[in-house]
Amino acid sequence: MGTADVNVTRAREAFTRHAWTEAYEAFRGADRVTPLPVADLEQAGVAAHLIGNDDDAIELWGRAHHEAIDAGDVIGAARHAFWLGMTLVGRGDMAVGGGWLGRAARLVQESGLDCVEGGYVLVPWGLRQLDGGDPAGAFATFEHVASIAQRFGDSDLVTLGRLGRGQSLITMGEVSRGVALLDEAMVAVTAGEVSPIIVGIVYCASIEAFQAIFDLRRAQEWTDALAAWCESQPDLVPFRGRCLVYRAELMQLHGAWPEAIDEARRAQAWLSRPPPEPAVGEACYQQAELHRLRGEFADADTAYREANEWGRRPEPGLALLRLVQGRPDVAMAVIRRAVDEAPDDIARARLLEPCVDITLASGDLAAARTAIDRLSRIADAMAAPVLTAISARAEGAVLLAEGDGRAALAVLRRASAIWRDLDAPYESARVRVYIGLALRQLGDADTAALEFDAARRVFRELGAVPDLARLDALTGTTAARPDGLSAREVEVLRLLAAAKTNRAIASELGISERTVDRHVSNLFTKLDVSSRSAATAYAYEHGLR
Repeated sequence: MGTADVNVTRAREAFTRHAWTEAYEAFRGADRVTPLPVADLEQAGVAAHLIGNDDDAIELWGRAHHEAIDAGDVIGAARHAFWLGMTLVGRGDMAVGGGWLGRAARLVQESGLDCVEGGYVLVPWGLRQLDGGDPAGAFATFEHVASIAQRFGDSDLVTLGRLGRGQSLITMGEVSRGVALLDEAMVAVTAGEVSPIIVGIVYCASIEAFQAIFDLRRAQEWTDALAAWCESQPDLVPFRGRCLVYRAELMQLHGAWPEAIDEARRAQAWLSRPPPEPAVGEACYQQAELHRLRGEFADADTAYREANEWGRRPEPGLALLRLVQGRPDVAMAVIRRAVDEAPDDIARARLLEPCVDITLASGDLAAARTAIDRLSRIADAMAAPVLTAISARAEGAVLLAEGDGRAALAVLRRASAIWRDLDAPYESARVRVYIGLALRQLGDADTAALEFDAARRVFRELGAVPDLARLDALTGTTAARPDGLSAREVEVLRLLAAAKTNRAIASELGISERTVDRHVSNLFTKLDVSSRSAATAYAYEHGLR
């Protein structure tokens, strides 16, 4: 047996084991001795794609396409053109990728053959309909895809058909039917019925859909499964970065903020590998959110801008950042525009809760009531526990502003139970603040104080500096701080202890450097210290770091 034959045998065996780097290198070794046949070129392209070498995958599939044309295998040529096009479009080469997809469709049509490839070439059209705001048309297209797949018994295409129909139904508002189809698609994945590229596509698309509809239990389950699948193939590159973004979001939800920001940074680094993926923007946005929640405003602003540059719009986070920086007019303009531009109820739902908070802070109670009524209707239609909790918290805030503490307490208790069940400490603490306000409005100051104290402990553990400052302002507990520090002085002290310069502190807090100088001088007087190092030691000693 010659060298080429040995390498091909090893490559095929490695491919079966999902040892993608080994398979790719063995195929390449064989190809240098004797040009690979079409079937091996196709598998070599798959291996190259799965280790992140899309340039080689495109070259190998291109060769397979031309070899198939020369051999008169028009349908095989169409299949290779399809994967070429999908890979190019996936990395942002829309014009060239679209050209290859068009060629695939033309070859199938001109062949006049009834073949499974006729279903594959419909998939890009269905996706374009979905992205273009025609979910009903997309559903019909994917129904056709599914019928072709069933007729030919092609598991990969059957699964893509279910995925597309599920996504279309969710966009149309038929969430339960859509989720059922996504669950079916995921069953095919976990049962090992589909090929690796389809596995990754279904994992990522389904998790994205579950996140969008606030189905965090499914999102958690399938994110963990995707992570395990990626880790079982250490050289697998596609899908891993997006997986890290989802994991970061879930870590944030469960209160692991330092781990979440590390995970988001890893996702950004992974997704930025050449050629970078647009999902880099999601990783930047996730970092921005964590910086905002921790009071690191300059870092948050930078990360929101970077997310926007990658095509991830910065709302609602940027609006909330402007609000906490004391710029409610800017926050209002940002959030109102974003709500107006939202393409559907799913997108709008993520904006309406911040809209409620911003309009209440701006004193526009009528606008807040309008926003919560819209959010409540969406939450009732979707029946997702997370969205129910979000809506209930926002409604409680509006009811408090309207002076109805008893009604507010009832809906806030419902929100609190859901967040506790989901193990979401930050969201639970936010609700406890409002429960405390409702109790205080009803005259029960002692129980209100217990709720405020419980929320304060969580905010302190998480490092949620802006929430601590807001809680202190709401409860009037400034004098209870060590040595009578004000809320702003605590913020300045925390940043000073983090080795920030006065200029950096001013940028973080959105105030002037002269104001920071005054706060630092007041700190030194109140703490009876004469240096930044002594103030830092005080911060560590009193748990203010």
